[in-house]
Amino acid sequence: MLKSTRRLRRRIARAACALALVLPLAACDALTPGSTAAVTGPRSVPSSTAVPEGDVTLRVQFADAPLMVDALIAAFEKGHPGVSVEPQYKTFSDYVQNLKLTMTSDSVPDIAQYAVGMTDLAQDGHILDLAPYREAYGWDESIPPVSLDQLTAGLRSEATGGRALFGVPAGLSMTGIYYNKELAEEAGIDGPPRTLAEFEDQLAAAKDADLTPLGVGGLDTGGLHLWAALLNQTMPTDDYWDWVNGTEDATIEDKAGITASELVVEWGRKGYYNESANGTAQVDSTAQFAKGDSVFLINGNWAAGQLATTMGDNVGFFPMPGEQADDPTVASGFSVAYAVSSRTEHPEAAGAFLDFLTSPEAGQIISDNGFLPPNPEAVAKPEGVLADVAEGHRRAVDDDGITTFPDFAAPAMLDRLRSGVQKLIADRVEPADYLDSLQDEWEEHHAE
Repeated sequence: MLKSTRRLRRRIARAACALALVLPLAACDALTPGSTAAVTGPRSVPSSTAVPEGDVTLRVQFADAPLMVDALIAAFEKGHPGVSVEPQYKTFSDYVQNLKLTMTSDSVPDIAQYAVGMTDLAQDGHILDLAPYREAYGWDESIPPVSLDQLTAGLRSEATGGRALFGVPAGLSMTGIYYNKELAEEAGIDGPPRTLAEFEDQLAAAKDADLTPLGVGGLDTGGLHLWAALLNQTMPTDDYWDWVNGTEDATIEDKAGITASELVVEWGRKGYYNESANGTAQVDSTAQFAKGDSVFLINGNWAAGQLATTMGDNVGFFPMPGEQADDPTVASGFSVAYAVSSRTEHPEAAGAFLDFLTSPEAGQIISDNGFLPPNPEAVAKPEGVLADVAEGHRRAVDDDGITTFPDFAAPAMLDRLRSGVQKLIADRVEPADYLDSLQDEWEEHHAE
């Protein structure tokens, strides 16, 4: 009864808002420069991949891995002396919050990192459909299909008749659990767990050994990664994709969502998290783990390079295990991917830059910076924890188990997720109420 009342309240509110706003919004769209009314649906890159002669400057705006991006730009410019690439780095929160404004402004970058909100921009025609380049450059041969499928926005390509494509990955990612091998041995833990229940036993063993079991950077995204990793094991991937993609009647308010959320609360009650987890940034939780402050750490492969350097052979990695030992490997992941603005004056040069990201030279730069290259066969075989990450990613890809991050369900979802998981960690919200807040945001966005 309570849930149906909430649904009715949401629908009434949406209907009232739609009635009040439809005429003013229509007028604003018609008059605002760079508004969605200025572009009518998806547009495609030209069929030619030849970069025009003469000096060209591309502006690239991004929010992840600035050292990696700088190295990629330097290598690309060396091979393309007529093209200069101007990097424009933004913090992740600023980048996401301002993405739609950035991509519809008069100073739009030529290339931008694919992030939450890019799907809507693609559907409104602000991002070029790269499908012709997908065929011309042969990206299906150099990039795992699952990584390209995350960048289609669910649209068909007008140029090729196949699926549209709105980005190219420069480095693949996945989240999982790092572990300190010496501390694990001290707690009587002899290797990665095979099931979620076994992982819980290992957390308990670490606690009994008077060690901090799990490092969480809950101040920003660490708590979100923890909740999503658990949700990946409790919720069927098809149901999860329906929710993230906005499929009608999809919901996060089900048994799987409750189970994952209750685990976050339960682990906090048992003292499994680092002290002040909600006041610790992800980068700081990683540094603390590297110093030996916890047995396990929830983080992504982007931390692997740093941990390999500081911990050597004393660190390992495994994806969050499933409820059964033979369950598919499922993990949150995406890519540091880049899209091309439909207002760029240099689509061929932008295409050449994106294609460079799939090359062996770029792949080695990507691998050296802790990310997974789109074509792992083209780089030197990783060792140590980097090999653990690569093996975990391979298993997830083979099992079709790479799921996108939950904040992709709606542009404003990140704040709801981050603050909500902090409350779960602190045992200050009921799991059902937390999930209801996410579903509220989902319905408000997809009702539009």
